[in-house]
Amino acid sequence: MKFFQSLLLVLATVASTACAQQQSPDALKPAPLPKSTQGLAVATFAGGCFWSVQETFREVRGVRETLAGYAGGKAQNPTYEEVAGQGTGHAESVQVYYDPKQVSYQQLLDVFFLGAHNPTELNYQGPDRGPEYRSVAFYRTPQEKQQIEAEIKKINASRHYGTEPVVTQVTPIQKFWPAESYHQGFYRKNPNQGYIANVSRPKVEKFRKAFPNLLKADVAAR
Repeated sequence: MKFFQSLLLVLATVASTACAQQQSPDALKPAPLPKSTQGLAVATFAGGCFWSVQETFREVRGVRETLAGYAGGKAQNPTYEEVAGQGTGHAESVQVYYDPKQVSYQQLLDVFFLGAHNPTELNYQGPDRGPEYRSVAFYRTPQEKQQIEAEIKKINASRHYGTEPVVTQVTPIQKFWPAESYHQGFYRKNPNQGYIANVSRPKVEKFRKAFPNLLKADVAAR
């Protein structure tokens, strides 16, 4: 198992480096924030590699936009390489723009904690190791903080993950930096890439199985 995880980590590192080297200058620029968010609420989560986390939330009914990016650090305008070098303090994160009339913040929390990643893994997710892969639920209001803490308490009490406690950080959002354009929608653009096929896809499929009632119609019909 350790050999397999190490191999996947190497594949992920090689894939990310190779992708960056193959991109045009425009693709290496940070993606723009959505132009119009009227009527939408915003949530931000970090749960390991943002490729699968972005795809997971992208498939949730009521989610209008998602952005892969970086949050939880102090450096300004961080790049993928700087975050991966663990010198900025950021975690790979996903910003979710959603219609609260169609999906609630509580439902997004359920997806995050029970479908998008394993919140009991401290500073890693599967083969991905390092604080940039840590689990973080960023909040914008005292109510969101209370909901996150209540969700963690409920999961621990139910022993959903056995005896392993949730180690997710509960942190106020300070600044979200969109990742480079080539990272956006990476899951769908590269379905046959080794890391996507072996690591990301099983995570997304886990979410689909756990939350069929929250899937967008086009995803549920596949």
